[in-house]
Amino acid sequence: MVDNSTLVRLLRQLTVETDRIVELFGERQGMHRTDLNALALIMDAPEALSPGRLAEAMHLSASATTSVIDRLEAAGHIRRTRSDQDRRRIELEVRTEARESGRGHFGPLDAAFTKAWADFTDDERAVAARFLTASIEAMVSARRTA
Repeated sequence: MVDNSTLVRLLRQLTVETDRIVELFGERQGMHRTDLNALALIMDAPEALSPGRLAEAMHLSASATTSVIDRLEAAGHIRRTRSDQDRRRIELEVRTEARESGRGHFGPLDAAFTKAWADFTDDERAVAARFLTASIEAMVSARRTA
């Protein structure tokens, strides 16, 4: 049986390795970690993010968020667009070139994951997904109460 301390240690190791590969990408792109986090939030959002929603998600002031957005836009990673539903609203969109750059850097990681997970059954993958989702939710909850 795998105890909680083993799971925590493994999650911590995964987090450290994730940080290392993200930091390497940031170094190669000349990007600060805050900018990388913002780019990931914009990319992974279920719907287009406004600058205000990005500020909330990152726990940054409006002026700090504007600086992040300005840097990402100047570097060609994102663009500000007007919402189709409400032309007053600004939405943040990841540029195709930024997605391609990310694929180029993270492609080997994707291939390594594909190889590592090849022998897992659909049921095992479902359990892994459930475990990771619960772990993410626990981390978010702990962060909010910290």
